Amino acid sequence: MAEVYVFLADGFEEIEGLTVVDLLRRAGIEVQTVSIMESTLIHGSHGIEVKADLLFDEIGTEAVQLLVLPGGMPGTTHLAAHEGLARLLREQDAAGRRIAAICAAPTVLGQLGLLKGKTAVCYPGLEEKLTGASVTTNQVEICQNVTTSRGMGTAIPFGLSLVAQLRGEETADKLAKSIVFA
Repeated sequence: MAEVYVFLADGFEEIEGLTVVDLLRRAGIEVQTVSIMESTLIHGSHGIEVKADLLFDEIGTEAVQLLVLPGGMPGTTHLAAHEGLARLLREQDAAGRRIAAICAAPTVLGQLGLLKGKTAVCYPGLEEKLTGASVTTNQVEICQNVTTSRGMGTAIPFGLSLVAQLRGEETADKLAKSIVFA
């Protein structure tokens, strides 16, 4: 069973999705990419094709530690429209398990009411869609079980924050040094 699912849809921002997968796997975290489309072949927003590990209907019913939503357009629109993903996000939040979203994808959480009373960030110009959140301009915000980040340029700090949450600060610091980030 995976510890983390990263959900991919046509039009996702490749750096936001793949950087997170890369960093988590380097930290020894079991990650599976999940297509919410009808195929495992996903077309990124900049023409990079990625093969997801699983289709949404193939994911297990057991709980995972973290669900991740990369941004990008129209990837975020596809994520927001997927009823099964919405149900899964609500269940994850209700159980207090981790959810993370970057760039435009925190708006999906806002639309579902999962940011009420929480601090969050998103891609500049989309802040009004973070319904109920206190919005900052930090690179990454961690509030209770929800982690949000601003965009492609914050993908590494976002990924490292997820590593720290799942494996500790020491692991995240070692990883940052190994990729010449710190």
